[in-house]
Amino acid sequence: MILLIDIGNTHTHLGLGDENGVIETTQIATHGLTIAEETEALKRLCRRPPSAAVICSVVPERTSAIQIALRQSFDLFGTELTHATVKGVGIDYPKPETIGPDRLANAIAAKARLGTPVVVVDFGTAVTFDVVNRRGNYVGGIIAPGIAAMTDYLHEKTALLPRIQIVEPDRVVGSSTESAMLSGAVYGYRGLVRELLHKLKAELDVSDLNVLATGGYAELIAKDLPEIQSVDPHITLDGLRRFHLCES
Repeated sequence: MILLIDIGNTHTHLGLGDENGVIETTQIATHGLTIAEETEALKRLCRRPPSAAVICSVVPERTSAIQIALRQSFDLFGTELTHATVKGVGIDYPKPETIGPDRLANAIAAKARLGTPVVVVDFGTAVTFDVVNRRGNYVGGIIAPGIAAMTDYLHEKTALLPRIQIVEPDRVVGSSTESAMLSGAVYGYRGLVRELLHKLKAELDVSDLNVLATGGYAELIAKDLPEIQSVDPHITLDGLRRFHLCES
């Protein structure tokens, strides 16, 4: 059993995996927990000591705390996925040290699942596109505002527009302020994603492009976008799992 740890800016995602896939997942806060609390969270997830641990982190100062928790819990040192240790995908990027390790994990898993060229679209606070070319190399990506960030901005910068819950609209023409905002957000966002994928196909000079979506709004946005073939909320953990199997 492999312990998978994805340290993000807000949450740290934990999972267990084996040679067949990711089996169980949970999450803890990245900040505010003591090492003792992190140790307890690791022990709750793992009913028996794992054989290995793999980490990707965008918060370096928290990585050392997780390593201490691993040693105290299971006497393990976690292997860290970085641009220097990555296996399973190549890198063709001017400054590889600036690539988020979570994005490399996503690329590893997407390439293994769908082949190349492939794009991972991550619907988070920002929507990010990570691109692996037909040669199997990570070549860069796109960053655009997240759907919640856009609607929250409208609420914060105007006197009359409310904060809305993002769900599937009933129709394009809104019959209230809320439904009009919802239509613009969801249908407009699908248009944004579709256009960016169209541009990517032209720049990569391909007629078919494999696309995998993840993140909080992936299911909602992808369900009316045939350009997206697969949705997986745990793609980063699966990338860590596959990285470990390449190392083994």
